[in-house]
Amino acid sequence: MDGNGRWATNRGWPRLVGHRKGAERVKEIVRSAPDLGIKWLTIYAFSTENWKRSTEEVLGLMRIFARYIEREADRLAAEGVRMRFIGDRSRLDPKLQRLMAGIEARTAGFTRLNLTVAINYGGRDEILRALKQIAQDVTAGKIAADAIDEAMLSARLDTHDLPDPDLVIRTSGETRTSNFLPWQAAYAEYEFTQTLWPDFTPAELDEILSRFGNRERRFGGVITA
Repeated sequence: MDGNGRWATNRGWPRLVGHRKGAERVKEIVRSAPDLGIKWLTIYAFSTENWKRSTEEVLGLMRIFARYIEREADRLAAEGVRMRFIGDRSRLDPKLQRLMAGIEARTAGFTRLNLTVAINYGGRDEILRALKQIAQDVTAGKIAADAIDEAMLSARLDTHDLPDPDLVIRTSGETRTSNFLPWQAAYAEYEFTQTLWPDFTPAELDEILSRFGNRERRFGGVITA
């Protein structure tokens, strides 16, 4: 969900205004997702690299996250949305961590839409944390080194109970993946749009989904007649 800051700057407003507008856009996209046939939706809210931003912007983003959870909890539950979080929570404010755990528990039984929010998430950090867990098990004699395989690593990732993504969309004209789900998205399709996130509408999402539906996905194989 890229482009919030630029959206605000282009209008002569503080960057946090753009982030607040972006949060409103999240609500709209989440609300429309089930009607577009989406069962699993993961949004990249804050990366491990975003701590490099100004203290004002980081603290403002954390307040926006907390406010979103507090204000949207009832609606998400009423609409059958299950909310989960991936990323390293240890650096987050304890109050925010409690809010995250609370809404995860409250919505755990819902299935209409599986919404995952990546906060303090970085793909390399996630893989490193998983490898450390495996190394500890090897050292403790719980597993043999030659028993390590893809399934074992996947089972220790933050996304261990989520399907791999079929489609990754990045807004704002940037054409890099920025450390987002590098292991899981190995065979995902990608879409890069010039639209800044606050201007990204359900209609544009529907158009992207239509293009995605026409793609031939071979997963390294060859389609034969």
